[in-house]
Amino acid sequence: MDGRDALNAAANVGGAALKVKAGVALSVAFLVFLVFVGILGGGGAGKAFADSCGDRGQPGAELPGGEGEAGAQNPGPELRKQQIENAKIIDGVAEEGKLSGRATLIALMTALQESTLLNIDYGDRDSIGLFQQRPSSGWGSKDQIMQPKYAASMFLFGDEDGSPMGLTDVNGWESMELWKAAAKVQRPAKQYEKLYAGQEQPAREIAREAGIDLDRQGENTGETAGQTGGGASEGDAANGDDGPGECYEEGGAGSGKPGEPFHDGNAEWPAYVKNPRSTADAIAWARKEAETGGRDWYRMCLAFTARAYGWSFSGVNYAIDHYKGMPDSQKHDKDRNPPPGALMYWDTGQRAGHVAIYLGGGMIASNDIKRVGYIDVVPATDIETKWGATYVGWAPPYFPSGG
Repeated sequence: MDGRDALNAAANVGGAALKVKAGVALSVAFLVFLVFVGILGGGGAGKAFADSCGDRGQPGAELPGGEGEAGAQNPGPELRKQQIENAKIIDGVAEEGKLSGRATLIALMTALQESTLLNIDYGDRDSIGLFQQRPSSGWGSKDQIMQPKYAASMFLFGDEDGSPMGLTDVNGWESMELWKAAAKVQRPAKQYEKLYAGQEQPAREIAREAGIDLDRQGENTGETAGQTGGGASEGDAANGDDGPGECYEEGGAGSGKPGEPFHDGNAEWPAYVKNPRSTADAIAWARKEAETGGRDWYRMCLAFTARAYGWSFSGVNYAIDHYKGMPDSQKHDKDRNPPPGALMYWDTGQRAGHVAIYLGGGMIASNDIKRVGYIDVVPATDIETKWGATYVGWAPPYFPSGG
């Protein structure tokens, strides 16, 4: 996995009939990827917002290819090119439908938040594509949704009968706050609605590079009466489903408030926790990677922890799923006294979450916190204070599916 810096993220788009609102014309094809904006300059991808589970923020999902598979480590010029091409296609769909540049901006913000602007064929439950639309919720067949042009049209115009509804079905979408308009269409759990706001600046930067006029006036406002969306749907956490971004219960002994220091615990690993590297060697490897390693770890937190313990891959796509899959007796929810070598987990408000290796003395080895794509040794509290993430807990370095 070291040194692989090309992301093979091209998605295959099949042909299928487009189903759009009568009188709306469509154009172009569409494929996209990650929030590279603000990253080259060392900035973050968005602003953190508070919700009922504590502060959440960026970054979000692991890149496709998961961890250790082909690519997925370093963004580059080719990915930026894909972003720009896809932004143009979204704008083309909006412009042909006589929508304003504001509609384009809302769509770009949404796709950045939902899929990091990549036409991915996976997601939470059966969510797929640029806007993470679900076949089971009426957005179309998988083949249709995986056509970016179709997906963009459904986001902007919805189905012919208004269910599911698109942006132009939202009364007052032209005047309401951008993130609110996005949330009315996507209908996430209420505590996650403002995450769309964090994508405005990246979306504007992509539009600028793509030559898109976000100030363009539109003739079509859509707006059918009585359909304003809002609230939680599609099995989100607000419905009581065990989806990503769920609120974790407060811990017992050893738990503390966000931002409070972490201290060394002395728990030993169970006998079944066996890794190619010992705990001491894994910590040493992680420290060395922070000192001399390259830019190989952009949004590759789980891959890094597995590699530190000697595995080529963890066998799990997302950090938060890795924690959920731990034996219950080994999940130390909210406990701020992890032993050195433990894996520490945070809920970032997006699909993947974050994981880092606890080095002891309140310090962790983490990717992306000081230098995007690199590993650095930082205080464990930085993930809360700088990213606005919610600390979930710690667990032993257990990789039952690792290889």
